[in-house]
Amino acid sequence: MKPSQKPSQLPRRAGVGFKPEHFHAINAGPQPIGFFEVHAENYMGAGGPPHAQLGRLREDYALSIHGVGLSIGSTQPLDRDHLARLKTLCARYEPESFSEHLAWSSHDTVFLNDLLPLPYTAQTLRHIAAHIDEVQDCLGRQMLLENPATYLLFEESTIPETEFLAEIVRRTGCGLLLDVNNVFVASTNHGQDPRSYLAAFPVGAVREIHLSGHSETVDDIGAPLLIDSHDTPVKDPVWALYEALLARTGPVASLVEWDNDVPQWPVLRREAEAAQVLLDAARRRAAA
Repeated sequence: MKPSQKPSQLPRRAGVGFKPEHFHAINAGPQPIGFFEVHAENYMGAGGPPHAQLGRLREDYALSIHGVGLSIGSTQPLDRDHLARLKTLCARYEPESFSEHLAWSSHDTVFLNDLLPLPYTAQTLRHIAAHIDEVQDCLGRQMLLENPATYLLFEESTIPETEFLAEIVRRTGCGLLLDVNNVFVASTNHGQDPRSYLAAFPVGAVREIHLSGHSETVDDIGAPLLIDSHDTPVKDPVWALYEALLARTGPVASLVEWDNDVPQWPVLRREAEAAQVLLDAARRRAAA
């Protein structure tokens, strides 16, 4: 990261993804929430209720902006218009953090409603590092890169995912957003050990953690398949991985995502409070 780029500085507390249907409940009084996170693409218009609500929240809470449309992993150049809108949004709200995904989601002028995986090769690494450099130079801030939830592996991959992420950090100075549910989902789908994955993860670069629910189904041959669905409470195995992770990292800004079948505000708040209990325990261990 260049000296001119702002580092990610979220409070080391539990946050949640903001949903407009929760605004009035949140605005009714102070909430035990460290920060809110929003998807960048939902706030690229000039005004209206979305900005009125977000502007009000920004008065009282730290903010993380999470992109889902930059297509960092695409082989094509970044969309300059999209990047310009993102720069305007970040200048408007001065968020404590900005993050994106290790994935691609567009081809030519077609935007796909998914975050798609990519092979981990030296060529891919160079390409993604160049895109991250471009984003960070444009925004004048550090970007966090999120590990993906995956459902297949590429035969042409030559670099383990954890090493791939570590090398991107070394080349660009970006930080990492460690999604613990994604680790559990991907590891389970590929018959791997999520604890071994986390043991190899470059946790020194982690500036934010994501937690969410997942669903269970079966694939075309009847084998178990986990889906990163963001439509349930955080599952017990994910909480266990998170607690073990905090024992290594100490407290890190941690977000509960719940994007589908969104519950009432008190339900989501309780999920954040559960994360905060574990963060407080990690803080006490670090101080002992």
